[in-house]
Amino acid sequence: MRLHVPDFEMATMQAGHTWRLLDITDSFAHWMAAHEYREAYFEQPDDIELALGDYAKYVAEEVEKALEAPGIDEHTVVAILGVGSLFGLTQSSKLFEAVAPFIRGRLLVFFPGQREGSNYRLLDARDGWNYLAVPITATDEV
Repeated sequence: MRLHVPDFEMATMQAGHTWRLLDITDSFAHWMAAHEYREAYFEQPDDIELALGDYAKYVAEEVEKALEAPGIDEHTVVAILGVGSLFGLTQSSKLFEAVAPFIRGRLLVFFPGQREGSNYRLLDARDGWNYLAVPITATDEV
């Protein structure tokens, strides 16, 4: 997928929209590196379960910042890459619910999962969620 991100950017700009890409792949590493108790979590990894709510807030704030950055308007496509890195840490559905009020233009999510109708499932992990979205697939199926 990452190989084709520049193609999405070019098509977006050719359609008269501006483009912003946010890669959240390393967000957990950045959050953990700045965490006060990081050494303790490395010693006792099971204890991090208590702090994952804070990580969910952190990644939501990162996406909100991108959605509210200067130059972002109703003609901007903000693309999010790296959603698969949330697997096991937080639910992508909760992230999208948290940032939905901040979307001014379009939010493009490169989603590593499955779709059945309007039901999306990240990496086949749990029952998916229904989301008002327009899928872009490798086939003509919608």
